[in-house]
Amino acid sequence: MATATSTVKVLVLRAPGTNCDEETGFAFDAAGGHSDCVHINQLIETPQMINDYQILCLAGGFSYGDDIAAGRILASQMQSRLSDVIAEFHAAGKLILGICNGFQILIKSGFLLPKDQQGLPATLTWNESGRYLATWVDLKANSNKCVFLRGIDRMYLPIAHAEGKFVTRDQSVLQSLADNDQIALTYELSDDEPSPNGSVANLAGLCDSTGRIFGMMPHPERHIDPTHHPRWTRDGLAAEGDGMAIFRNAIGFFA
Repeated sequence: MATATSTVKVLVLRAPGTNCDEETGFAFDAAGGHSDCVHINQLIETPQMINDYQILCLAGGFSYGDDIAAGRILASQMQSRLSDVIAEFHAAGKLILGICNGFQILIKSGFLLPKDQQGLPATLTWNESGRYLATWVDLKANSNKCVFLRGIDRMYLPIAHAEGKFVTRDQSVLQSLADNDQIALTYELSDDEPSPNGSVANLAGLCDSTGRIFGMMPHPERHIDPTHHPRWTRDGLAAEGDGMAIFRNAIGFFA
């Protein structure tokens, strides 16, 4: 457990094209933290500012328009300019969360799954359908290791992505992730229901070996209020949206 602090500070990183930073910051604030939306150029110019924060969040959106590939440009910036400070941030016992585009960035930068002699062991690529997908999905939390999913069994959250298909280099990588309890979140499907994007093992979220870096394709910040649920007028209001628990877990980790 990390050192306690009176106010947990969250750095929500944004870049041109990011479109979920304010909603994500609001969710962290509602969970009891204090968030700041920080432009990537500001962090590159003053990398030591990250030391003032306990949580780094890479929000969803389309950083740099996904002009090369989803998250690739921002991932390259971070890997080339910020790899040392992010490694130090993580080594200090702090948390890193990547949502949708943020998950793509964490994967393609190697921060979540480090490169080996053969390169990146996994990636996120185009959906099996070859099209952008926006829908709501049932999810199952599987990992006892992931800090962000503590106490969570199931969630109902929206997804909105074109490149959310998780694939590994080979079966041995997938088996290693499973054996190490890193397949943190999966799409919960009926027997005849296909994976929404074709991900191997129906993977929707992945944590690193410490459980303190977590990337997920669904958007928890889009279901923090019960009225966000698409059927709230028919099913009634819950106490709060399913996604709120992820932000509470992150803030509570330092409490």
